[in-house]
Amino acid sequence: MKLATWNVNSLAVRLPQLLDWLKLQQPDVVVLQETKLTDDKFPHEVLSEAGYHPQWFGQKTYNGVALLSREPARDIARNIFGFDDEQARVIAGTVGELRVIGAYFPNGQAPGSEKFAYKMQWLSALRAWLHSELQCHPALVLMGDFNIAPEDRDVHDPAAWAGQIHCTDEEREHFRQLIGLGLHDAFRLFEQPPKCWSWWDYRNLAFRKNQGLRIDHILVSEALKARVSACEIDKAPRKNERPSDHAPVMVTLRA
Repeated sequence: MKLATWNVNSLAVRLPQLLDWLKLQQPDVVVLQETKLTDDKFPHEVLSEAGYHPQWFGQKTYNGVALLSREPARDIARNIFGFDDEQARVIAGTVGELRVIGAYFPNGQAPGSEKFAYKMQWLSALRAWLHSELQCHPALVLMGDFNIAPEDRDVHDPAAWAGQIHCTDEEREHFRQLIGLGLHDAFRLFEQPPKCWSWWDYRNLAFRKNQGLRIDHILVSEALKARVSACEIDKAPRKNERPSDHAPVMVTLRA
């Protein structure tokens, strides 16, 4: 079973690329972030024709998430239970035995800002909700754009990024607390080449220079850890004309 996460940075722009990628990679479950579409504009018919059962949760201009699965997802949840949030950032569903949670974590803008305070509150609410979700769903996967580079090896220039957004001690501590729930960073279950990133700025030829961050993650529960056979970042879509600034991350689970 192959699962993937991809921040498409506007589904209206990237839909043809997504369809091509789905046909090539044939994932069983995909979560998308930054669809940037209101619910009435979501291309559910096109995605259904591509062989997926879509669930979506959007808002105008910003954010927006979706869950695509080969078999219909059930018990759909939108946003963090008990956390009052006007932004469309989380979609969850149960696919077969798996509880799949797709999330677009807040960017945070800058340490000390109101948006950073919101990010801290959001992360605390997410962790509390995940704790209860894991009690009900031991086989759980949390995937998405975390907007957190958890370690210096996830940053092309740790010295330049030290203390900056995505790399603050506070954000990294929240990431560790998610791991502390009993989750595992699927990418780090394997020996990986150095300088593996999932995001590159559009500016300053960052992709060509491979100056990026690993901020898109797939976390698997303890019950799934032994079933993870591979996890990789697919850089190919970042080479497209008018690409998303993020690359998909994929995990493969044994039956």
